[in-house]
Amino acid sequence: MLIPIYYLLLRAFQADLPTVWALLTRPRTGQLLVNTFLLTACVLALCTVIALPLAWLVSRTDLPGRRVINVLAVLPLAVPGYVMAYALIGLSGNYGFLNQVFGVTIPRMQGLWGASLALSLYCFPYLYLNLRAAFAGLDQGLEESARALGCGPKEVFARVTLPHLLPALMAGWLVIGLYVIGDFGAVALMRYEAFSFVIYQQYTAAFDRLYASWLALILIAIALSVVWWESRLREGASYARTGSGSGTGSKRLKLGWAGKFAGWSFSGVVVFVSLGLPVAVLSFWMTRSAIGPVLQPLFNSFMQSLSVAVPSALLAALMALPVAVLAVRYPSRLSTLINRLAFVGYAIPALAFALAFVFFSLQGARWLYQTHLLLILVYALSFLALAIGPIRSAFYQTRPSIEESARSLGHGPLSVFWRVTLPSIRPGVVAGMVLVFVIAMKELPIAFLLAPTGFRPLSITMFSRTSEGMLVEAAPYAAAIMAFSAIFVGFVLRHDKKAG
Repeated sequence: MLIPIYYLLLRAFQADLPTVWALLTRPRTGQLLVNTFLLTACVLALCTVIALPLAWLVSRTDLPGRRVINVLAVLPLAVPGYVMAYALIGLSGNYGFLNQVFGVTIPRMQGLWGASLALSLYCFPYLYLNLRAAFAGLDQGLEESARALGCGPKEVFARVTLPHLLPALMAGWLVIGLYVIGDFGAVALMRYEAFSFVIYQQYTAAFDRLYASWLALILIAIALSVVWWESRLREGASYARTGSGSGTGSKRLKLGWAGKFAGWSFSGVVVFVSLGLPVAVLSFWMTRSAIGPVLQPLFNSFMQSLSVAVPSALLAALMALPVAVLAVRYPSRLSTLINRLAFVGYAIPALAFALAFVFFSLQGARWLYQTHLLLILVYALSFLALAIGPIRSAFYQTRPSIEESARSLGHGPLSVFWRVTLPSIRPGVVAGMVLVFVIAMKELPIAFLLAPTGFRPLSITMFSRTSEGMLVEAAPYAAAIMAFSAIFVGFVLRHDKKAG
């Protein structure tokens, strides 16, 4: 996890100090900082505007159909940001969906607002899930006490409800912010110059690898500072009740006809834009040509995606097992450090992480450069945190006394692990592998930078054809990505214990 970062630093500091200073003080570097900040701020704002009212309607009101709305609010996770960008691009222009079907022409979506909308429509479910869980766990007796003291509805929300939603907001903002900072597909298709897009341009087109390495380090520093600030803001905060007695059970606000109409209208607009729009645009472009000739190339692309996603999931699970064992069974400062380092690959933006491995393979292991093995290794390290979570939770739920009983009967450590521990944690291992598999199937920036010659998975093929304006040719690949991303959404919904 750390060696490639070392090689990235080594490559960056090959230049002398005046050259480094000139690179860092370029006007373009400052503009990239501003652009990335604006994009992140816009996406966080839009996600909050969408997710907060939606979570409140599902968790706190008697709105009819809220269980269906809950499912539909999570389904946009099946539409990755670059697929959503494809849908928005396919909607506009003279040959777009709106003009061909309804005779309405809108300008091509691009730049800050195009990228913000595409990323927001994909990311808001992350915030919605956090907020809905927070609403469900909030003691409503606190709100009732505030109302009994004379506070109006707005004051209760501002002074009681919102502060108790802050941990959920910050958790969702952290996930979304890290994703936006490192996103490549949506910003590239929308022609918005954020850090990740320019890093790729500098490395592949301008061949200015020194500047690319420094941009990658700046991007890593931004991401890690976001994680650090989020943890600092949570320090010392307390959100539990301190008085005697039990909390008040969940009570739903009864909406009148006007409130129900407003709730349905808001939910309907969100679902239509985040789900109906990409499905309609994809369906339109897929009907513009025969599907038969593309089936064989689509199958080949799918098999190439599968050829790295399956071994990546297996490798991530194998690497996660010892980390989880150390964290749960042998807690210490060293095991805590190892556990935290395992999350480095997920916290670092994907393109910067991939670039670090480029420099590592070129300078320290040239035989790895542009091989399937390197791509699988980087996938496994980048998504290792996704595998650790479920496996570690399974270890926590497995009683150590069972393992101790097996050892007392004469079984060695390996026998105990194989015959006792592994069957107990198998659901967590499978869950971790499924998460890594589905994410790897649709991953774009790492594949773009590390893909071997001739390697054309679903994500690269779809992105390349969209960026070249070949929307008809890109549609089947975008539809396939959505279908496989739906596996991830189904997995989330299946394990969601607080639905509705």
